[in-house]
Amino acid sequence: MASSNSPDSSTSADVPAPYGSGPGQGAPPPSERKPAKVRVHHLQQAKNDGTRFAMLTAYEQYTAEIFDAAGIEVLLVGDSASNNVFGNETSLPVTVDELLPLCRAVARSARRALVVADLPFGSYEVSPEQAVAAGVRFLKEGLAHAVKIEGGKYYAPTVRAMVQAGIPVMAHIGFTPQSEHALGGYRVQGRGDDAQRLIDDAVALADAGAFSVLMEMVPAETAAAVDKAVSVPTVGIGAGKETTGQVLVWQDMAGLRGGRMAKFVKQYADLRTTLLDAAAAYGEDVRSGQFPGPEHTF
Repeated sequence: MASSNSPDSSTSADVPAPYGSGPGQGAPPPSERKPAKVRVHHLQQAKNDGTRFAMLTAYEQYTAEIFDAAGIEVLLVGDSASNNVFGNETSLPVTVDELLPLCRAVARSARRALVVADLPFGSYEVSPEQAVAAGVRFLKEGLAHAVKIEGGKYYAPTVRAMVQAGIPVMAHIGFTPQSEHALGGYRVQGRGDDAQRLIDDAVALADAGAFSVLMEMVPAETAAAVDKAVSVPTVGIGAGKETTGQVLVWQDMAGLRGGRMAKFVKQYADLRTTLLDAAAAYGEDVRSGQFPGPEHTF
């Protein structure tokens, strides 16, 4: 803050920070700023009551703040940042050190939502001890409230170790993107006789202490059977409508990403066209001399 004898003190207070001012910009007044936080037991209550919750990915402060204000109960700082932030073709290259700053930005900006962070490929597979160490980093350095790991019942001891260390864990079964090479590409999991494998996976992971089970690219019948077999809430992405929660990558949901979308994606906006038009109009105004105008000049 400028001192009272600063020559610019009378005018500097009238000028907003031109590049943003951190979390809370555009937030409601202080009297309205203490909403109850969503906790894992609230998700369990949704399962018990037969109600549903929504989950979206978020990777930085503005989407976190907006989705939180919209009432989205769970924000996932996904390893999908690899594809949607860092420009990789798959989720495999992203690292813990790359995801931690994104996680901090989301956790600092969301006032109500439960923030879940993905443990990226290579950060938990070696041993339960490795998983605990990675999970601790995401809660301690990333400020996450919980973490998510991919894999079936083989990882039940890993989940148990993490939960015993005080790290809430969401399990991820079905199509697991980190295993795309082992699975032979993007393939629906749990068809026919393979349905029982997913049920067994979910039961083992829930018994180990996972507070929720996420299913990706699973037939609706199988997902419904999994949801019935476990007492914890389930989350679906391409897994039908019988799960307790649903999750989408926000760039898909809001139409920011171009190209062909997966069958399970519903687009609620066309931000790609909106931003393209806005950027083109700005560029034209600059080139023609229309911007900045007198109203934008000191």
